[in-house]
Amino acid sequence: MDKIGFIKKDIYNLECSVNGKLRNHDVELVTEYFMAEQKKNEGFYFKIEGDGHDRFSRCFWADATSRRAYGFYGDVVVFDTTFNTNRYDLTFAPLLGVNNHGQTIVLACAFLSKETTESFVWMFEEFKKAMPGGEPKTIITDQDAAMAIAISIAFPTTFHRLCIWHITSKFSVKLPRDAYNEYWREFQKAIWDTDNKDEFDAKWNIVVTKAGLTDHPWLSSMFDLRESWVPAYTRQFFAAGMSSSQRAEGSHGFFKQYISRRNSLMDFIIRFGRALSHQREKELVADHVDAFEVAQCLLPMPMNKQMATLYTRTMFQKFEQELIQSTTCFLELKTEDACKVVFNVSERKNWETRVAEVVYVKDSDHASCSCKRFEFVGIICKHILALFRRDQIEYMPEKYILKRWKKTAKCGLVSDANGKEIKDCADPGLLIKRSTMSRLASDVVEDALMSEEGCEVLSATLKCLQVKLKLLKDGPSNNEVGGSSSQTQYMKDPKRVRCKGRSKGVTGAKEKAMKRGIRHCRECGHIGHDRRQCPALNTP
Repeated sequence: MDKIGFIKKDIYNLECSVNGKLRNHDVELVTEYFMAEQKKNEGFYFKIEGDGHDRFSRCFWADATSRRAYGFYGDVVVFDTTFNTNRYDLTFAPLLGVNNHGQTIVLACAFLSKETTESFVWMFEEFKKAMPGGEPKTIITDQDAAMAIAISIAFPTTFHRLCIWHITSKFSVKLPRDAYNEYWREFQKAIWDTDNKDEFDAKWNIVVTKAGLTDHPWLSSMFDLRESWVPAYTRQFFAAGMSSSQRAEGSHGFFKQYISRRNSLMDFIIRFGRALSHQREKELVADHVDAFEVAQCLLPMPMNKQMATLYTRTMFQKFEQELIQSTTCFLELKTEDACKVVFNVSERKNWETRVAEVVYVKDSDHASCSCKRFEFVGIICKHILALFRRDQIEYMPEKYILKRWKKTAKCGLVSDANGKEIKDCADPGLLIKRSTMSRLASDVVEDALMSEEGCEVLSATLKCLQVKLKLLKDGPSNNEVGGSSSQTQYMKDPKRVRCKGRSKGVTGAKEKAMKRGIRHCRECGHIGHDRRQCPALNTP
């Protein structure tokens, strides 16, 4: 430690000095950075707009990796904004998806100075321009009026699902305490333990009537929105098994390990890129495992072995659990009708026994279940698997295997609206290449260490190679990408804004007293002093 030539205070002073030099050039740096990324890969998409007074207002960006990912996993999008990520208090708005390993992935990002319908519409329209394949099937958000209107305008064919967690967590706040304590359990049963729409409506009305809350405005509004959040209504729409936007909040927590509210926009872009690289590295590791390893099967059945070779490890484990549980369903078959089979299976401990109704026509290879797991998650449910076992169907029909859950989900070309291929900026075989080159470099170093002459030869070769690689990376020209500030007109840095999602500051007693005006002495009633300094009390 005594050999370190600086202390923590020196680092802080250096950071302040650098920030001072870069002040009022933040948007300029971000613009040039985006232009440089676009020069590296034409698949990088960005758009920056001002407020009409030559000042930064909002921006949107998505790299080639994200755009390609949307081509494979763009059926479900999770959207939620977050705050305290930059010094201007701009709202950070990432659009997220789920890959074939069940991992959260970033599809696109935006900075917004206002959370208005117009801002969200602009962002969604840019999202549609950047992403191949059209609108998503489902988008999951929390309850926000401006966001809901924008989605209905920009994505008219997309199913807008509201986060069920945000809604159910409000019951304890919106309902009277006694009513909540006594009837919350029954509300839970109505929400989670019904597969039929009419059954949910009946149970909800019964609970509301018993609780004496038929005229409760919030409950009435939630019932009117039931098609957007109640499982009995929403399970028919594919959502990759998600019923809330908590995946987005988890992602916000992950990225906030790298960023803070003190960051400039350029700081944020650099730190966010580092976090994104770490996130994508986990995806590469999962791809590597699936490419060279086959999951072990707990059940020695042909169908289980078939899915172990097709599904990613995470999805196969979910399928195998359904297959294991199908044994119980197989033993509890109540009828032998080939078209309609009813299972009497308890789904939740201490809750009402549920009945899963399965319609299956063997000749047409068509099966559907009232639990809607296949429609909602994309993996066949235990009830239909029980029928397959009864009819001795050993292999899964191809129509029930979604490509998005396969190991080969990312195979194929992805093209933009103009028919131009979007090439990934990250090599999918990066781990294999890195491993091969690391092994080769290690062997070369070991051989060079055998003699002084070998070390000198290797050092000279590495220095020459370093120069060549730098030229290859930077290109033959020394000019800055996108031009300098004297050649290009850039927007001014944004003003600090106040987002509607930020909590209001708590006013202290001193501030409240100052707002009330000049204080009066409680002893004599005069102004300019308080009781402790009152001349009437201090007179001898």
